[in-house]
Amino acid sequence: MNIVILAAGMGKRMQSALPKVLHPLAGKPLLAHVVDTARALSPTSLCIIYGHGGDAVPRAFTASDLTFAKQEPQLGTGHAVAQAAAQLDDAVPTLVLYGDVPLTAGTTLQRLLDAAGSDKLAILTVALDDPTGYGRIVRENGNIVRIVEQKDATAEERAIRECNTGILVAPTVQLKKWLASLSNNNAQGEYYLTDIVASAVADGMPVVSAQPAAVWETLGVNSKVQLAELERIHQRSIADRLLEQGVTLLDPARLDVRGTLTCGRDVSIDVGCVFEGNVTLEEGVVIGANCVIKNARIGRAANIKPFCHIEDATVGAASQIGPYARLRPGTELGEEVHIGNFVEVKNSQIAAGSKANHLAYVGDATIGSRVNIGAGTITCNYDGVNKFRTIIEDDAFIGSDSQLVAPVRVGKGATLGAGTTLTKDAPDGKLTVSRARQVTIDGWQRPVKIKKAP
Repeated sequence: MNIVILAAGMGKRMQSALPKVLHPLAGKPLLAHVVDTARALSPTSLCIIYGHGGDAVPRAFTASDLTFAKQEPQLGTGHAVAQAAAQLDDAVPTLVLYGDVPLTAGTTLQRLLDAAGSDKLAILTVALDDPTGYGRIVRENGNIVRIVEQKDATAEERAIRECNTGILVAPTVQLKKWLASLSNNNAQGEYYLTDIVASAVADGMPVVSAQPAAVWETLGVNSKVQLAELERIHQRSIADRLLEQGVTLLDPARLDVRGTLTCGRDVSIDVGCVFEGNVTLEEGVVIGANCVIKNARIGRAANIKPFCHIEDATVGAASQIGPYARLRPGTELGEEVHIGNFVEVKNSQIAAGSKANHLAYVGDATIGSRVNIGAGTITCNYDGVNKFRTIIEDDAFIGSDSQLVAPVRVGKGATLGAGTTLTKDAPDGKLTVSRARQVTIDGWQRPVKIKKAP
């Protein structure tokens, strides 16, 4: 099938210079949600109609399977679809979607396609308690005969609750003919796509309908208020799926998934957590409150305590992280590693059973098993131009407030005394200390501050 996505609208009520369809929902542009759903239907062609914002939309979507057509000026939905006519394959039907309607399920669209077959016009409709603002589906003897817009509707037609979502599929040859014959003789002075229904009826083509599983699948975004409402609807839908899988969410209303979250059995997630990109939480993982986790794998039975930030990192099984820890890109932690409060790890590998429990920075380091990193320790990995690596071998003990000036190696079983500034390799199994000699000065007097005259 052909798929045409209408994404040319200005979105004045968004109060933003950014084109409406590029505003994010769950971490990605509204239009990206629609494109992903469209791709899942395996279309033969996928054309996006753009307009407002110049070339911002094509610049944001550069995949080779997408084509674009510009609508300028913007004279209505029918005019928009007509801009894609030259790109549509006459041998297959055409499905029309909207770049600001991001949550329509692929199963719903497949139901619409099945209803249409190859020889019918099919419209996705929805029954609303308050249909104000929507085009109404007008039926005679149960058959759809036309769609009337709110501003053009009579009082009787405005009482109709079945509404047009705008999403439809039609045989392409007939669609092109109907688009060419559209008129803008209406209250808006626009070429309505919905007017093709009357053309189909006049041509004797059956007009059928399908309905979504939930009304919110058809909701569009015209303002920041509506965007926020859809965000919570979408996040609640994700939360419900996680709950059904057995995940414990301490408050489903306070969860944000901006990507893909995969959970094993008996995972628990506290409030205020944000998951971005691709995140995997293995069996028995506990995530404390207010954590931000991006593109990470958290191993079985690991405990991520509150207020941790983890990005592009791997946490081994049964590890304990935080609170207030930061794991930056390139971090790989083995099993039963402890990273405590106000510890930052970047581009480092820390093997099983090692600990950095307090106020440390570990960057560009390779750390063996059962290593203890004392409070206040840092790896000095950057000379202002180049970065160098620190190697700490198994069973080493790094005393508090030590600085390891890379490139440097701490040998197996070595101990660094507290306050050591290490600039040369520390040998295996020995104590290495580097600190100024302590002295006491007799007769020294602390300066006394002299009060200034008034």
